[in-house]
Amino acid sequence: MGDAALRLALLGRQGAGKGTQAVRISHHFAIAHIATGDILRAAVRAGTPFGEKAKAYLDRGELVPDAVIIGVVAERLSEADATRRGFVLDGFPRTVEQAEALEGLLAPHGLDVVIDLEVPEWLVLERLASRRVCSVCGANYSTSMPPRVDWTCDLCGGEVVQRADDTEEAIRRRLDAYERQTTPLIEYYRERELLEVVDGVGGPEEVMERILEALARHGVVEEGR
Repeated sequence: MGDAALRLALLGRQGAGKGTQAVRISHHFAIAHIATGDILRAAVRAGTPFGEKAKAYLDRGELVPDAVIIGVVAERLSEADATRRGFVLDGFPRTVEQAEALEGLLAPHGLDVVIDLEVPEWLVLERLASRRVCSVCGANYSTSMPPRVDWTCDLCGGEVVQRADDTEEAIRRRLDAYERQTTPLIEYYRERELLEVVDGVGGPEEVMERILEALARHGVVEEGR
C-alpha cells in the first residue's frame, strides 16, 4: 500500500446505513468500496483461488469460514485501485480475529481510521422490517419507498419481496449476534486509537458530513476535503 492511500473501515449494526455511506465515501475520495458480500460473489464468478474455495462451501449451503473470507479480502486488497488510492471496507472485519488478520494484510501501514456508525436498535428494527428487496436483481426498496408499480422492480421487473431474514424475530437474532461479535472489535480499535464513533441518525448527506468531520478530527484528511 502506498503512503498516500486512504484506508478506512465502517462498522455498524445491520440497517445502520453502512452500505449507503460506504458508497458516498468511495465517490467522495475516489477510493475502492470493498463490500464483503459483493467481493465474495465476484470472486466466485471470476473463479479466483479463494473464490473457488468459497463456492465449494456455498454450494453445500455452509457458512464460508474466516480463512476463506480473509483470503477473498486479501485478493481484493491486492488489486491496483485499492493499493494506489485506498479503500473503504464495508462488512469486514466482523470479529477481532478478522481484524488481526487484516492488520497482517495491511502491514506496515494498517488502517487509518475505523468509523462506527451508531444507530439505536429501535431505528434499525424499523428500517430493516420495512425493507423490501427485488428477488431477481437485489435492488432495495421499503414500505415507505416502494417500486412505482405493484411491487414490481423498477430496474428489472422482478418481484419485490420481504426477505425471510428481515422479519423482526430474525432481525433481533442478527442484532444479538452482531453485539456478541462486534463489541470486542470496537474495544480492539478503541484501544488502538483508531475508532471514531459517528451518529448515524439522519439523512444520508447529514451523516456523511459527520463522517467527514470525524476523519478531519482524526487527522486522516484535511478539514473540508
